[in-house]
Amino acid sequence: MRFITPIVLKVLVLSLINSNFFFAQTPTYQFSRKINLPTGEGKWDYQKIDDGKLYVSHADRIHIIDLKTEKQIGEITGLNGVHGIAPVKDFNKGYITNGKDNSITVFDLNTYKILNTITIEGKKADAILYDKFSNRVFVFNNGSGNAIVIDPKTDKILDKIEMGGAPEFAASNEKGSIFNNNEESNEVFEIDSKTLKVKNKFSLAPNEIPTGLAIDVKNNRLFSVCRKTKTMVVMDATTGKIVATLAIGAGVDGVIYDPKLRLIITSNGEGNATIIQQVSADNYTVSQTLTTSKGQKTIVFDAKNHNLFLTGANYQEDGKTPATGTFGVSVYSIK
Repeated sequence: MRFITPIVLKVLVLSLINSNFFFAQTPTYQFSRKINLPTGEGKWDYQKIDDGKLYVSHADRIHIIDLKTEKQIGEITGLNGVHGIAPVKDFNKGYITNGKDNSITVFDLNTYKILNTITIEGKKADAILYDKFSNRVFVFNNGSGNAIVIDPKTDKILDKIEMGGAPEFAASNEKGSIFNNNEESNEVFEIDSKTLKVKNKFSLAPNEIPTGLAIDVKNNRLFSVCRKTKTMVVMDATTGKIVATLAIGAGVDGVIYDPKLRLIITSNGEGNATIIQQVSADNYTVSQTLTTSKGQKTIVFDAKNHNLFLTGANYQEDGKTPATGTFGVSVYSIK
């Protein structure tokens, strides 16, 4: 009888960990419940989780939900075409993009009181990101092809970065680089968060209309979802090399990366979410197509319990107009 030495056993275990076999038990998600948010009417966009709270954009307001109770604990109203939210705990302030009047609303993270309104030079203020590495807030203007940089200490505008095209979602590597999808030029822009200069432009061709963007900081991989081609592109964030391309659902807008489960999940507006297992830095496989609801196109997740949150409403008979009083957040949990 042959005995397996400890060294050989260790090699076998490591091989299994880095193989598809290890992911045979990839978590399966299912619909769990809905958090009803009946006030307010109109479109919805980004969500953000920070410090145990879920911030939900909804046309002229932000809903604030306590994740422990899943109850609304606050609401900021009087906004104008909300897109993104960036809580900045270091300064006890939050920043909201108003796409219709090109302004940024600043609010207190504890009281939710509006502190300031910053008028910016740009059109359709959309994605917003707080970069902890540089202690700066970046606002991406989808309608004017530029980014505005704000100092959260003073709420003063530091600079404007010209990019061209139509900037969309952004992500930080937490080491000095901000990455941003451009849905018109089909590129990923890399911005130096200290010098505020464009360092690189990486082509996503032949993939088109990139919207959502997520990052695996450890493996230095970007996950860019492209609406027109219905694909998710995995890119080396240093070289811009495309290392994998996977088919996803239609109408995609958002994408998240869960580093503990090594899952990438895309929210597809047609009514599903594509769940992708990261086998290794350059190897990926679709593990589930989760049925959601039509119009649920943005997504966030709770790192503590891995719950997924997608916003949306029921539609009237025309299939386009949200039905009054049906807006809310759907929660999807691991079976």
